[in-house]
Amino acid sequence: MNEVETPKMSCKELVDVITEYLEDTLPTEDRGRFERHLAGCDGCQAYLDQMRETIRALGHLPPESLSAEAERTLLEAFRGWR
Repeated sequence: MNEVETPKMSCKELVDVITEYLEDTLPTEDRGRFERHLAGCDGCQAYLDQMRETIRALGHLPPESLSAEAERTLLEAFRGWR
């Protein structure tokens, strides 16, 4: 019996799910695809490193620290993201 091969993850897909990866909410199968992609893609590895550094630099921002205007602006900017 042949095993079904899991499709490779593209750079765009990795960017789309990087937050889930960093928050440890990415499903196991997708996490494996993510990590296999990273092993062969220096650009995505650099992007992941940059995201981690940004998170370290900013620390944790509680939701109440965001003004209503800033929240509206961010929601509008990301409304059509996908």
